[in-house]
Amino acid sequence: MIKRVFVAAALAVVLAGCGSSVKLDDVPVEDKSGSAVTQPPGTGGPGAGSAGTTQTRVEPVNLTPGADTAAGPTGVARIVYFDYDSFVIKPEFQALIESHARFLKAANGRKIVIEGHTDERGGREYNLALGQKRSEAVRRALGLLGVSDSQVEAVSFGKEKPAAAGSTEAAMAQNRRAEIAYR
Repeated sequence: MIKRVFVAAALAVVLAGCGSSVKLDDVPVEDKSGSAVTQPPGTGGPGAGSAGTTQTRVEPVNLTPGADTAAGPTGVARIVYFDYDSFVIKPEFQALIESHARFLKAANGRKIVIEGHTDERGGREYNLALGQKRSEAVRRALGLLGVSDSQVEAVSFGKEKPAAAGSTEAAMAQNRRAEIAYR
């Protein structure tokens, strides 16, 4: 009898140790799509008697190219391409980087985001890291040319936003890139 109680207690301890407080169904990603959000009660939203209306807390993005969104040196490409599994900037892209550096130093209020991308080969984490290294390589090159760190942000999209569909070498070569986007 004591043996059964001991085995039952040991089994209960083992099962309790296997439990986890991590909720696997909860996705740890924020929705930043800019959709309407309802106000919590008591904050002037629907719960405060405003007839069930919703208010947006996100400003709409202006997609029309104007003086505030169009930027960058005229006639200069904004994409740096990389070799397979590499984040070394090729010499043929040095003039492109120098042109953007001159523009950014002359307009020190302008900011850019350098978006690193990879082709479809490799795992998600590896490609995110490689895309980050590519964007950081361009950021460092701009920094060496005198561009302030406060003007440049480096991000990675990995293989999530391909420029060309397909598994041909030509398509994958177009996806191994870092894009300069003015904000």
